[in-house]
Order: sequence, then C-alpha cells, then structure tokens
Amino acid sequence: MNKIIRYLLQGILFTVPVAITVYVIVTITNWVGSAVDLLGISIHPLIDPLLGLIGGVTTLIIIGAIGSSIFFYPLFKRIELLIEKTPFLKIVYTSVKDLLSAFVGQKKKFNKPVIVKVSENPLMEKMGFITQSNLKDLGIAENKVAVYFPLSYSLSGDLFIVPVENIKLVNVPAAEFMKFIISGGVTEIDEHTDHS
Repeated sequence: MNKIIRYLLQGILFTVPVAITVYVIVTITNWVGSAVDLLGISIHPLIDPLLGLIGGVTTLIIIGAIGSSIFFYPLFKRIELLIEKTPFLKIVYTSVKDLLSAFVGQKKKFNKPVIVKVSENPLMEKMGFITQSNLKDLGIAENKVAVYFPLSYSLSGDLFIVPVENIKLVNVPAAEFMKFIISGGVTEIDEHTDHS
C-alpha cells in the first residue's frame, strides 16, 4: 500500500507542474480571447487565437511584475503561507513551486552542469546538475554534493549523493546542457549561446 501511495505522489509531482502551467496559459489565453470577442475585435479566424496567446503571455508578464512589486508581494506571501499550512496542499504546492523555481525562478537550481564518473573500469560518466552543495543538515559529509540526473525523453530524473572528486564541472550553458541530455544526445550544443 505504501508503494502505491508513493507512486501516486510521484505521479502527481511529475504531472502537476506541467498540467498547471498548461492550464494557466490555456485559461488566460481563453479569457483574453473572450474579452477580445466581447469587444467585437476580429481580424482573421487563424490569427485571432494567436492574438489570444500573445495576450495571455502578456497578462502573465504583467501578473509577474505586479506580484514582484512592493505593494502586492506581502499579499502573495500571506496567501502562500496559508496554502503551506494546509496539509495535502502544502506537499503539492511546495513541490511544484520548488520545481518551477529550479527552472525559471531567481534561484535557479539547474545551473551547474557536471559530468560524474560512475565507474572506473570501464570508464563511464553521467551528465547532470549539482542541486545542493551543502548537505550538512542531512548529516552527509562535506565532500559530497547532491546531483540530479535528468532522464532522456522524460520530465523525471534521479537524485544521487556524489563524492566531489568524481565530479567535473562543464563550461556549457545550462539550458543547452539540459536540452542535450533530454534529447538523448541527439541535439547539438550551440557554442554561440551565452554561458550563464
């Protein structure tokens, strides 16, 4: 039974961030499209949905700017604290928030691409990202770090605790590195992309 519950929670964590993102974009796009229809603005049946999408993305940008402002930030923090006190919502919300902020937040986590030696003979290496350098709170030695290994053609991955001496930092843009891993090594890394 515990295994089923664990799989259920993992399924939620894998699908909820994508589902929420898609749902928010589609809902806002539809809302903008409805507002445009009410105003009686119509250019062309093929162009109107594109305008709705542009309007939806613009709305998200405005919401992001308002949410970051001095006036509204405390309000959003209070709502967030209320959600984080609700038992089941807390697990889902914080997991989704942490996952999304790892990719697009101000404190990006997938920004240290590395190659990790997983065996000596034969020499085999895996590509991943350092997500935590300090694991003292878990009682793990200072010479080890947490490395997340994304899986190819998937939104999931594995987390390993790795000795520092087995890690080699890679001087490649994190987004290009992630794209290379997820594509199974099919895509080429764009050397002209800024390293950030």
